[in-house]
Amino acid sequence: MKTLPVAVQVYSVRDDAEKDFRGTMKKIKEIGYDGVELAGLYGKEPSEIKAAIEEAGLVAVSAHVPFQELVADMEGTIQKYVEIGVKFIAIPYLMEEDRPGTPKFEGNVKLFEEIARACKAHGIQTLYHNHDFEFAKMPDGRYALDYIYDTIPADLLQTELDTCWVNVAGEDPAAYVRKYTNRAPVVHLKDFHKEGKPANMYQLIGTDVEEQESHGTFEFRPVGYGDQNFPSILEASIDANAQWVVVEQDQSIGRTPMEAITLSRQYLKEQGW
Repeated sequence: MKTLPVAVQVYSVRDDAEKDFRGTMKKIKEIGYDGVELAGLYGKEPSEIKAAIEEAGLVAVSAHVPFQELVADMEGTIQKYVEIGVKFIAIPYLMEEDRPGTPKFEGNVKLFEEIARACKAHGIQTLYHNHDFEFAKMPDGRYALDYIYDTIPADLLQTELDTCWVNVAGEDPAAYVRKYTNRAPVVHLKDFHKEGKPANMYQLIGTDVEEQESHGTFEFRPVGYGDQNFPSILEASIDANAQWVVVEQDQSIGRTPMEAITLSRQYLKEQGW
């Protein structure tokens, strides 16, 4: 059976990485991961980050780089990740004022293309990492997520489909991965359990949001321990010609983040990955 290399989003173990980046990289390798996706540099120089990843025997696959940082200093920000040697830079998240349905959104899509052109000039492929708010409908009925990919050429912007948020939005993650065949080089594997209609899911990813009345529960879980159908998602990732899958767990309940990413890796090994 064909499989893909498995990376982990360092945000999953951010407190460990903050305290001991080098040691955390070594643990990630010991657990059985092939690579990492960065989310911040923890006050370290790019050369230190690169050295720690290489010493651990990992690949620096990609990096989540805040949209605001890229807009504020495009060349300077990209250059840090050129030095680290990532293949992909992902636009990870939009603040409420930047999202679909706001006056800024269409201008932001133009900025995504500008970022993508700047990354391409340095040999880095730009990705867009979705949540569920990109599944808001545009005036013509298209999802905003599809609008982004329809508007920006595929050679400039490719997908990093977060399979958790695709599911939360009411779509089939495997079908969505296949929809972007040859444009989905990195697929995010994220599991969750949801009951009813919970509010404040974004508080769980570390985002400040206004308190709302909740009518259910939502929690992130290790891959294979929640509601997702991972055999179908993994098969779709192969069919779509993905290059990497990346485990991400924004918050861990009842176990340490390191224990959670260990369980995720063990589950994938049980699937033959």
